[in-house]
Amino acid sequence: MRVSVRREVALGLAAGLSLLAVTTETGRAQAPTPQAVELAEAAKWYVSPSIGVIKFEGDEEVEDGFQVSFRLGYDYSERWSLEAGVLIAPKLDENFRYSNGVAISRLEEAAGEGVHDTAAIGGFAEGLLHVTRWKRVDPYLSLGVGFMYYTEDLGDADPQLRVGGGLMYHFNDMWAVRADGRFFVAGDRAEANATIDGGLVWNWGAGVPPAFVAVGGPNDTDGDGLTDRHELEIGTDPRDPDTDDDGLTDGQEVLQWKTNPRDPDTDMDMLKDGYDEVMKYTTNPLKRDTDDGGVADGHEVLEDSTNPLDGRDDLMLFELFIEFAYDKADIHSRYDPQLDVIAKVLRRNPGSTARIEGHADRNKRSKAKYNQELSERRAKAVLNHLVDMGGIQSSRLSSMGYGFGRPKAANDPELGNPLNRRVEVYIRRGEGQDALQLPESENGQPLPIMPVVRDGSVPAAPRPPQEPSMPDAPRVETIK
Repeated sequence: MRVSVRREVALGLAAGLSLLAVTTETGRAQAPTPQAVELAEAAKWYVSPSIGVIKFEGDEEVEDGFQVSFRLGYDYSERWSLEAGVLIAPKLDENFRYSNGVAISRLEEAAGEGVHDTAAIGGFAEGLLHVTRWKRVDPYLSLGVGFMYYTEDLGDADPQLRVGGGLMYHFNDMWAVRADGRFFVAGDRAEANATIDGGLVWNWGAGVPPAFVAVGGPNDTDGDGLTDRHELEIGTDPRDPDTDDDGLTDGQEVLQWKTNPRDPDTDMDMLKDGYDEVMKYTTNPLKRDTDDGGVADGHEVLEDSTNPLDGRDDLMLFELFIEFAYDKADIHSRYDPQLDVIAKVLRRNPGSTARIEGHADRNKRSKAKYNQELSERRAKAVLNHLVDMGGIQSSRLSSMGYGFGRPKAANDPELGNPLNRRVEVYIRRGEGQDALQLPESENGQPLPIMPVVRDGSVPAAPRPPQEPSMPDAPRVETIK
């Protein structure tokens, strides 16, 4: 369906309209607050100028050339439009073939005498079948008839059978752009020629102020269960039942699931609230880790091939908040104890493997390419540390950087969010191993596992004190 500017005007006026007070039989005045409803129909007539090329078969008498066209259209219904138009090719050069290196005009070959160039004018009438009219994108198929007349003597006017299609993009009710392609079979010899063009569409009458009538009761234009006024208040689109395209209507998100109707991934677990969590995996769209196994639902589904509803199969996750010097990937020795725990887990479980992922936060100065490369370098630095200092075989480790593409908490537009500046290490147990064996400390107790930050909370265990700025590193890196 086309976006209606007039409906937007109607929604704005609706909030301020009210019925005149009417007097009841008892003499008291009542003043209900109605909605405004648009009565005027959408503009049906439109004009469309276009420019493009006309292409001929290789054995035609003329070569491909520039053409302009002008269409007059009528929207007969939501699915069907009728168009009539003219096409002008102001200059078409003659086509040549070569015989023993000598150019021979196909005009001379076909008609006995040739011309250097000609012009063509044609007319056509077509029906357009709109496949589905989305909010702005409007694809369609076309079928019609036409004719082509040449200024030089190339025979009588050629009748045509035309077939093709195109695409319109509607900026509003009045203006759109379009691209079209047509094949047409012309003449007695049934030559298959074509036109390709692009142009503008102007709907006249679309800018005329609409007529309104006041009626009682709230209005729900898109039928999503929320009134238009409510949607304007919360920032959703009152003409789109699913503003964030996550598979749940705005009403379902607000009234049933309590998710954010303007964010397709409310819990930031890399799965869409509706299509993925509610419909496909039946996970909780408000909980990043539905099974409390330690790994986000999206990571289980997209990376680990584990069950997001069963915490027993979750990989072991170590989440590191390493403060790197500005634009550096060197790991300070104060993080050795944390990395040593990971190395001990891997050494105690020889068949296990680890995947190391680097992440960044995002602010208004962030550059995607820079952060992508920097997160890759930092994940690689952790991998190298586990190999060089922890004695882990590199074949058991892999690293990946995601830049700021996989946040776990909302970023501040100015400052980003330090919870998103992290390195995650996912350890998978070896084949045939029931569970990962945890290393023990000197007193025989299992070493503590790194705190996993869930749902944007602060790590449960205290972080080491921040090191003073070094002379060659004037500030602590905040990944951009």
